[in-house]
Amino acid sequence: MVFDFERDYVLENDRVCLYPLTHSHFEELEIFAKEEPELWAYSMVDGSGSEGMNMYIQQALELRKACQQYPFVVFDKHQNAIAGSTRFYDIQLGTLCMQLGYTWFGKKFQGTGINLASKQVMLQFAFENLNMQRVELRADSENLRSISAMKKLGFTFEGLLRSNGIRRDGTRRSSSVFSMLIEEWLAGPTLLKA
Repeated sequence: MVFDFERDYVLENDRVCLYPLTHSHFEELEIFAKEEPELWAYSMVDGSGSEGMNMYIQQALELRKACQQYPFVVFDKHQNAIAGSTRFYDIQLGTLCMQLGYTWFGKKFQGTGINLASKQVMLQFAFENLNMQRVELRADSENLRSISAMKKLGFTFEGLLRSNGIRRDGTRRSSSVFSMLIEEWLAGPTLLKA
């Protein structure tokens, strides 16, 4: 299958359903933006506040239209609610590599297994449908929670990109880089292959 940015992909398992992000999701996501602005503490894109969330969605949709990113909202089937957002980005069809990221979940969804379920459907789609050969994850080097999750999920630490971005508070950030290769996914079992 060739990745088609104009197609509406819906990725689903028994725990989550990932729908393409649209402007219609603004009100549901705005609640997190207004009530939990700390969700963007480690992010290079600020989605806090109503204006921030509006810009976050607008930018994501423009990047999809430019065939650079493919953003989703994550629907938690257990809580029957939208839990947050994630996306494919840095999609390199020529080399069959991509990144997963821009992932965030509201506080009441954190630690519930929704991140694992989301990564499962995204990686399955990337490796088994798109035939991607490498999938990368990055995290702020100070975001120990995300780094710990990446290690638990079976991703390999590749190194540190020093001072490669700017946090929303204006400070410089370094990024920890992790990856998984198609042969590692297919070899399973890992935590991700439920």
